[in-house]
Amino acid sequence: MAQQRYAPREFRRRLKQRQHVLGTFIKIPTSHTIEIVGLAGFDFVMIDMEHGTFDRGTLDIACLAARAAGVAAVVRVPEANASTIMAALDCGANGIMVPHCTNAEKARAIAAACRHRGGVRGFGTTTRAGNYGGVAGPDHIAEADATIACIAMIEDAAALDNLESIAAVDGIDAFFIGRGDLSAALGAVGVKAAVARITGAARKADMPTIALVSSRDDARVMHDLGVAAFLHSNDQNLLKSAAERAVREYGDPTAW
Repeated sequence: MAQQRYAPREFRRRLKQRQHVLGTFIKIPTSHTIEIVGLAGFDFVMIDMEHGTFDRGTLDIACLAARAAGVAAVVRVPEANASTIMAALDCGANGIMVPHCTNAEKARAIAAACRHRGGVRGFGTTTRAGNYGGVAGPDHIAEADATIACIAMIEDAAALDNLESIAAVDGIDAFFIGRGDLSAALGAVGVKAAVARITGAARKADMPTIALVSSRDDARVMHDLGVAAFLHSNDQNLLKSAAERAVREYGDPTAW
């Protein structure tokens, strides 16, 4: 049976309803990898402006590629900057993920940057998000505020004592569990305890959580903690793994 495909604008609803969604990080600033993984059946791509090499021009093309492939585009911006967030949303992103959300004050700034009503997102319909002027202003505002996902990355030890207040901020839709940075700060034992605290606070607040997983066993563990949205690998590693497998299988004809 063919996998059901959902419109990209449904991403926020599916995330908040804890439906299983699968994504991958996109680090290479080209349209092709996004089209490939979108057509393969991923639910969303996480376009990485923090550790990738995207600028405004390549981000615009990436969001266009996601739209062409029918996959939701979420952008990890490098910092909680309202103009950067606005640019990503104007390009047509379906969601924003912001690193290093350590307290409620920063969470409120992130949420405000993603919203028109009650927020500070700049208004403009002559963008891809506004169908280049094809959507009436009030309709554009209502649609954007209803469908843009706003995700806070919890990846600092300083955030762990503020989880409840961050989760209580109106407009923060989900936590991303940043195990990489937490592991660097806390070590293997500390990060396990931190993950338990983050997922526990999210469940208490009835908030979804997102995690980058390394294997199916890892995904099962995270699923048991309440995670329903998963990121698997990234375009660079997917390409690298396929290339290395090809070399193993075909690189030595004496082994055929």
